[in-house]
Amino acid sequence: MNSILMNLYLLLFLSKIMIQVIVRAIDILEFVAKHGNEPVKLVKIAENSGLSQPTCANIVKTLVDKNYLENISRKEGYILGISAFSLTGSVSYKQSLVTASTDLMQELVKKINETCILGVLKNNKRIVLNEIQANNDLQVKTKAEAEIYPTASGRILMSFLPDKELDQLIEKIGLPEPAVWAGIKSKNELLSALRKIKNDQLVQTLTPQHIVGVAIPIFKKGQVIAALSAYLPESRYKPAHRDNIFKYMQRTANKIKDRLNKAES
Repeated sequence: MNSILMNLYLLLFLSKIMIQVIVRAIDILEFVAKHGNEPVKLVKIAENSGLSQPTCANIVKTLVDKNYLENISRKEGYILGISAFSLTGSVSYKQSLVTASTDLMQELVKKINETCILGVLKNNKRIVLNEIQANNDLQVKTKAEAEIYPTASGRILMSFLPDKELDQLIEKIGLPEPAVWAGIKSKNELLSALRKIKNDQLVQTLTPQHIVGVAIPIFKKGQVIAALSAYLPESRYKPAHRDNIFKYMQRTANKIKDRLNKAES
């Protein structure tokens, strides 16, 4: 009986701690949200929540890992991440990019009749900022958050990373499995494949489930800030359709780039 009581007390204690952590996490999100697009430093978050910096840092790290917070830099601090905005369907995250691309992506989907997404790299994952679905009986669904190597958008974004960031990313996520990216057995082979993707400014992938992914970069002021992708069943990826996809995706990417550059000129 004593053992049962001890286990019960332990469960109650752990439940209380878990509830407190959830409350603290919500408090942190609300505090960061009040600052809008202004980054908040960890020390301020800890002070506001009444937590020690190490404890606060652990909660913040979990929120970053789940994309509810985004770390702008060590010096600047944190803003809300894409998961926080996706709860309400808001486009506030990367709003200028989403706003500049939405109607153009809608036009693109009408022309090629395939689902298109706008993606970025965050926390060693490919994150979808915007998705426009086509009106096909056979649809391809994309995950809002995915590993980098299996996705066309992940690969092309990776190919344009600065050398130092690329090395750090490879160190964190390792090399792709053969089933995910055939022919990549070493870092040198991976770097060679990424250089070709960067030079072509185009990548095509084919999954074991016979899903084709096509991605091209979105530039702003000469820097790649996102990837425009289309996903479709292999059965529809015929030469004429493929050529149309390439053509209209590139036109759309150029229009998005022009809008972004004009907005800041």
